[in-house]
Amino acid sequence: MTDNQDKINQLSDKLDSLLKRQDDFSREINHLRTEIDKLKATETEQTVEKEETEQNLSVTDTNLEFKKEKVTPKYDYHQQEQQKQEPQKQTAPPVIKTPKVKSDLEKFIGENLINKIGIAITVIGVAIGAKYSIEHDLISPLTRIILGYLSGLGLLGFGIKLKKKYENYSAVLVSGAMTILYFITYSAYSFYDLIPQGIAFALMVVFTAFTVIAAINYNRQVIAHIGLVGAYAVPFLLSEGSGKVAILFAYMAIINIGILVIAFKKYWKPLYYSSFGLTWLMYLIWHVSKYRTDEYFGLALAFLSIFFVTFYLMFLAYKLLQKEKFKTDDIILLLTNSFIFYGIGYVILDKHNTGEQLLGVFTLCNAIVHFIVSATIYRQKLADRNLFYLVSGLVLVFITIAIPVQLDGNWVTLLWAGEAALLFWIGRTKNISIYEKLSYPLMFLAFFSIVHDWMIVYNSYYPEMPETRITPLLNINFLSSILFITAFGFINILNRNKNHASAWISHKGLSKIISFSIPTILLFTIYYAFRIEIANYWHQLYKDSALTINEDGKQYANYYWNYDLIKFKTIWIINYTLLFVSLIAFVNFRKLRNQQLGIINLSLITLTLVVFLIQGLYVLSELRESYLEQTLSQYYQRGIFNIGMRYVSFAFVSVTLFACYKHLRQEFMQIDLRMVFDFLLHTAILWIASSELINWMDIGESAQSYKLGLSILWGVYSLFLIALGIWKKKKHLRIGAIALFAVTLVKLFFYDISHLDTIAKTVVFVSLGVLLLIISFLYNKYKHIISDEVPN
Repeated sequence: MTDNQDKINQLSDKLDSLLKRQDDFSREINHLRTEIDKLKATETEQTVEKEETEQNLSVTDTNLEFKKEKVTPKYDYHQQEQQKQEPQKQTAPPVIKTPKVKSDLEKFIGENLINKIGIAITVIGVAIGAKYSIEHDLISPLTRIILGYLSGLGLLGFGIKLKKKYENYSAVLVSGAMTILYFITYSAYSFYDLIPQGIAFALMVVFTAFTVIAAINYNRQVIAHIGLVGAYAVPFLLSEGSGKVAILFAYMAIINIGILVIAFKKYWKPLYYSSFGLTWLMYLIWHVSKYRTDEYFGLALAFLSIFFVTFYLMFLAYKLLQKEKFKTDDIILLLTNSFIFYGIGYVILDKHNTGEQLLGVFTLCNAIVHFIVSATIYRQKLADRNLFYLVSGLVLVFITIAIPVQLDGNWVTLLWAGEAALLFWIGRTKNISIYEKLSYPLMFLAFFSIVHDWMIVYNSYYPEMPETRITPLLNINFLSSILFITAFGFINILNRNKNHASAWISHKGLSKIISFSIPTILLFTIYYAFRIEIANYWHQLYKDSALTINEDGKQYANYYWNYDLIKFKTIWIINYTLLFVSLIAFVNFRKLRNQQLGIINLSLITLTLVVFLIQGLYVLSELRESYLEQTLSQYYQRGIFNIGMRYVSFAFVSVTLFACYKHLRQEFMQIDLRMVFDFLLHTAILWIASSELINWMDIGESAQSYKLGLSILWGVYSLFLIALGIWKKKKHLRIGAIALFAVTLVKLFFYDISHLDTIAKTVVFVSLGVLLLIISFLYNKYKHIISDEVPN
């Protein structure tokens, strides 16, 4: 025991010693940290020294003391003095940069700008001198041309000789020489007829090839600009009359091919912009002013295709070979080239008797061209992924355009809807945003297309043309609607899938609009697909009911229709709408549980019930009147269903009210609308009860239906609401009952008693008086319950 106690004491002493040393270490560490924090404010190279200090904290107490004494003076003096001097060194360079800017500007003017101005003035001077010699007939035409060629070739040779020492200057001279040679060749052919077309054409090819080689060799864009694009300044070269336009377009094609060759080596945007703009501008001017289908149809299409393919390759060549990313201006050029080609080609074909039958094929050929390019890019793994998606998008665009061009009717809608669903699926599941973005325009195109189909097809029935009759549900139009609904249902399921992010996730506003639009289109299409079938069924029956009767002794015939069929059409559409909004409610609180859909659905339920109470009950009353009066019964049957139809409608109303009640009790709604529902429920019950009372009093041929009966009914219902409000402790019901009773009393004194006999007045006043006494009794008997109510 003694030995153990000694060991315990020794260990306890060691522990105390270690704890004391730990406290000392803590104080020293804190002291060091404080000094380090102070030094951070004035020293920029603290990091290295701090790491060295922290490493020394792990050694013994003696080493810590030693390091602390060594480090502090070093930070305090040497580092601070060095930091004070360094900022002064950083402030000196801005003063030195000013002369450099002046030197660069002077160099630019002296070495680049002046020589370009000089060559331009030289060319202008040569042109003025040539013009003067021509006007004054100083030199013969042949001599002028020879001197012109000698001047151009001399300038060319001089420029090439200066290339080694003065490359920039030499490039300008060479480009000017090429311009002179182009101009002289044009003059020799156009002004003097000294050389034939073939030789002029060959010379232009040689000049173009030389200019391409020179531009690449010098690596100077100015040569290509002056030499190639400058050639366009020769207006419609070699095209002096009918048939010569082929030479003009061939010449333009040669120049563009020269620029295409440059495109494989250099990416000179201004050069491409110039050639692109000038080529299409000249082609459009010729097409608008000179084109004739019977003479130029084949030629116009051939060169249109050559220009399109040349520029297509020109914009792709360098980017594909160097695998550079395409920017916005590259994409704009690519799209502009594609749609100029398609637009002009469409116009050319549309004006041709055979060509107009091939518009769909032409559109599809555009898609095939872009497909070949996209497939090449994909298989060779060329350029960036966005270029592949862009060209693939063009494939889909032209396929989309080909659909309405070649087809019509339901096929257009179905193909657009299917294409939209496919693009949306690829975009979401493969995370390719461009495909998803392309799907949205197609969705709206498909939607507008199906609405257009509904408007045309379902209003085209004529009894004298039996082939225009549409069998309800069993017709191609309804099948198209179902397939459209399937496509959008698929899109909606993908859109709700949280595992696949939207391409617009970073744009919250746009994302909300899309998320709202897709299910809205789906629900509207489902609703209207069946609604229009119902409407068309009754509309066809109404058209078939037309009668033309020539009565004896009358000059003109009488025309009759069974107007009850229009009334049945209206009430069945309302019943269907009630059922539809009810089904949405059931689906939502059983499957979807979406609050936003729930609120929208409740609004639709309320609106539909209001339409039924206002329009539906009125139509039902007209059907009753038609049955009771047997209007046109000699031609049309007025059956008991004119009366029974109202109870079918009441069943739909009951289902709708039940769906509304269940919907409001769902937890996901997170909104208390019970008071609003009570108002809607009791308004509907009272309105329907009043209509039903009038219905049976009309059948019973009572003359006081709108007076005596309604007043008593409203008074009884007020009593019922008072009792219900007390029982359920709902103050708003009791207030509503009092308001209803007030309306009843106003009606009694200002409307009822004016035409009632004495007995009727007695019955009404006594009945309402008794009801008031009962209401007062209920308030007095249950006043303790009412006073203890907790507000909802």
